[in-house]
Amino acid sequence: MTTTTDTAPVAQLEDQLTADFYQYEAHLSDEEREILLGARTFLRKEIKPLVNEYWYKGTFPPEFVEKFRGSGLNALAYEGYGAHKPAVSNLLSGMLAMELSRVDASTATFFEVHNGLGFYSVYYGGNQEQHDRFLPAMASMDKIGAFGLTEPHGGSDVSGGMRTTAKREGDTWVLNGSKTWIGNATFADYVMIYARDVDDNQVKGFVVEKGTPGFEPEKIEGKIALRIVQNARITLTDVRVPEANRLQNINNFHDVAEVLRVTRSIVAWESVGVMIGAYELALDFAKQRIAFGRPIAKFQMIQDLLVKSLGNITACWGLVVQLARLQDQGIYRDEHSSLAKTFVCARMREVVSWCREIFGGNGIVLDYDIARFFADAEALYSYEGTHQMQTFIVGKSITGQSAFVG
Repeated sequence: MTTTTDTAPVAQLEDQLTADFYQYEAHLSDEEREILLGARTFLRKEIKPLVNEYWYKGTFPPEFVEKFRGSGLNALAYEGYGAHKPAVSNLLSGMLAMELSRVDASTATFFEVHNGLGFYSVYYGGNQEQHDRFLPAMASMDKIGAFGLTEPHGGSDVSGGMRTTAKREGDTWVLNGSKTWIGNATFADYVMIYARDVDDNQVKGFVVEKGTPGFEPEKIEGKIALRIVQNARITLTDVRVPEANRLQNINNFHDVAEVLRVTRSIVAWESVGVMIGAYELALDFAKQRIAFGRPIAKFQMIQDLLVKSLGNITACWGLVVQLARLQDQGIYRDEHSSLAKTFVCARMREVVSWCREIFGGNGIVLDYDIARFFADAEALYSYEGTHQMQTFIVGKSITGQSAFVG
C-alpha cells in the first residue's frame, strides 16, 4: 500500500487527500500514518460500496460488524485493548474518526457510539472487575455497546432533570423511565443506561444487557439523517440490574460529563471528515461537469465555493489538531472540546451547503453522494450537545458568568 522513506510513508495517489492543503497528516509518526492509510484503504474497499444502499433503506448492514471486527481499528485508544497494544495518540484517534465520516457519517456514528460512548463508559466508569468482564468482548466487537442518556422530555437539560430512576433493592437496582435517540440500541449487547438514584438524587450508570426483561427498544423511523444508524426509543419498566452491573466510578453527573467531554472532541473530528468528503465530491464533480462547453471548475463562482470550503476545512482541521495535542498533554478542559464542537459543526454546515450547490439539481439525489453528506451534517450539528449549549460552556469560561437558565 505504501513505501517508506527516511521521513514518512508516501501514499499512493488514491490515498492522498486533496483537502490536506496544509499537510496536517505529516504530524503523524510513520507508524501512525501506516495505521491511517490502512484504515483509508479498508473504508474505501469494504465500507463505501455498501453505504448508499443501506442509507437509502434506513437499515444497518449486517456485515458491518464482521468487517470492522477484522479491520484492527477497534479500541485503539485504550491501553491494552486494541490491536495496537499501547494506546494510540489522540491525534491519530481523531484522524481515524475523521476518516470514517469522510466516507460516511452514519458509519462513523455507529463506530464511535460503540467505541467511544459505550466503551469509554466502562473504561472510565467501571472498576477492574467490570473491565475484565465487559471490555475484551467489546474490544473484539463480539459485543456491541450503546449509550443511553438523552430522554424524551429534553436533551440538553438532562443533567438536572433526569426522569429515569434507579432504586436499589438489596443487590439489585430497579430502573424505570425512558430514553430516546439511542444509537445502536436496537441490536446492542450492552446499553449504558444513566439513571437518577432516588435515594441520593445523583446520576448513576448501569450496564443493561440485551434481553433483560422490561428493557424495550423501538427503532425511530422516518429520519432524514444518519439513516444507517439504528436510533431507538427505550422504555424501561422495572428493569432489574445487579449491583455488579452498576458502573462503580459513575457517582454523579460530573462523572458522566467526563465521558461526554472526550467523545465531544471526536464529533468535531467527524465534522471535519464530513467537510472533506463533501469537498472531494464537489471538486471531482466540478472537474467533470461540462456546461457552456467547458468544465464548471473553470467558472469563477464555482472556484469561490471550493476555496471557501477548503478554507473552512483547513481552519477546522488545525483547530482539532491542536485540541488533540492538548488532550495528549492531559491539559485540555471542557471548554476546549465545546469550542471545537460548536465552531467546527457550524463551518461544516456551510461547507456541505456550498458543495451541494455545486451539483445543482444533481445534488438532491443519492446517486452523487453529496445529498447524504448534506443531510447527515444536520445530525452532527445537533448531537453530543447543541451549538447553543456548547456556546454557553465556552461563554462561561471566558466571561466567568453563566448564561445557563435554572
